[in-house]
Amino acid sequence: MTMKIENTDIQDIKEIAKAQKEFFESNATLDIKFRKRQLKKLRSALAEWQKPLCEALWLDLHKSQEEAIMTELSIVAGEIKNHISHIGKWSRPHKACTPLKMMPSRCKVVSEPLGNALIMAPWNYPVQLLLNPLVGAISAGCTAILKPSPYVPNVSKVIEEMIKATFDKQYIAVVQGNRDVNTALLAMKFDIIFFTGSPDLGRKVMEAAAKNITPVVLELGGKSPCIVDKEADIKIAAKRIAWGKTLNAGQTCIAPDYLLIHNSRIDEFAKEFANAVRCLHGEDIKNSRHYVRLVSDKAFERVSQYINEGKVAYGGRTDSAERFIEPTLLTNVPLAAKVMNEEIFGPVLPMIPFEERDEIIKFIREREKPLALYYFGKVRHGNEVIRRTSAGGSCINDVIMHIANENMPFGGVGNSGMGRYHGKLSYDAFSHERAVVTTTTLIDLPFRYMPYRMFGLVKRLL
Repeated sequence: MTMKIENTDIQDIKEIAKAQKEFFESNATLDIKFRKRQLKKLRSALAEWQKPLCEALWLDLHKSQEEAIMTELSIVAGEIKNHISHIGKWSRPHKACTPLKMMPSRCKVVSEPLGNALIMAPWNYPVQLLLNPLVGAISAGCTAILKPSPYVPNVSKVIEEMIKATFDKQYIAVVQGNRDVNTALLAMKFDIIFFTGSPDLGRKVMEAAAKNITPVVLELGGKSPCIVDKEADIKIAAKRIAWGKTLNAGQTCIAPDYLLIHNSRIDEFAKEFANAVRCLHGEDIKNSRHYVRLVSDKAFERVSQYINEGKVAYGGRTDSAERFIEPTLLTNVPLAAKVMNEEIFGPVLPMIPFEERDEIIKFIREREKPLALYYFGKVRHGNEVIRRTSAGGSCINDVIMHIANENMPFGGVGNSGMGRYHGKLSYDAFSHERAVVTTTTLIDLPFRYMPYRMFGLVKRLL
């Protein structure tokens, strides 16, 4: 029997938000020692609740324990460790250079928490994409209301129980529900909204936030191109692309969405892709413990329909009862087809042939800026493609892996999002850098005051 998430009562949500505002205004979160303690509590909770979280991920997504730990829990644990180690340095005021015209003042920049945060997460990586931003909120000194996805009810319920057992709700709380709850939350005033989801929903979040002039971090998606050039090592390219496209059954915001492949390498790539899938998942991927299912019947219907929009070069099997879709390569795909104009978010990979590199650069630049761009071929050619295009992040001769380094920014550009996080950038996302000028009262130089005597000298200093 499928679990259903019940909506949190709207009045209860308002009371939680009010309590969190009062708690923040008590200045309890300003103490760095307090923040470190909360991060350590989250780290302990993550370890204590590992088994129920993994079990819930299996029930909702057929995600194996290994993949759950690798792509969800370990990423959050690494983020927590990084923040505990560096929060003292990140939060420390730092001097700013004082120009001669401002002497004898002293200038510094102090970091302050934005305040009450709303973090809204999607269903595809429901642990990582909810708790990773939370690490930044705790580190920066904010309170937080967490809104998980109702499409993964088992995971959402376990996270709610974990957070309730770990934190007071006046500090961090989970609220549950569908679009009605989302609408109610977005109508409320927060100091920052951190949203991960589709570009369409991102626009609605931004529109709602604009009414209260609330800053937003939007981690969105889009159609991330993957280029396989003439000189690419096809065996390695196929293996890494097959891994990236079958990870979470392609339900990854930075999964390769479509393949731009040199027309001389298509047949060879299809053969090596098939071999790679067998090496990764066995002779029949349907029996693989590591192959995730589509999250819902609606998602299954949408993604399976894409298979009919081209010629199947590999794969193509589906099973609606299990929401199973075999990794599928498509050729002869019209550029006007839905599969080339909608974010696929599933294990279907259309292949678009090209002859000259300039063709693919023009093709990419004519479309919305993607969250990721991947290139397989000579490094110098990959750097040239990156220089002449724009994307949230990129890999040369790899896919997905730029998200694994917490020392690098992760975020979109244009249609694929705004703002970035991971590591110090997560701390910065929930913080405000405040300029502070301190001026002595022992000296009061007259040059800035009306009627501006000796202005010729002052002008030279400006």
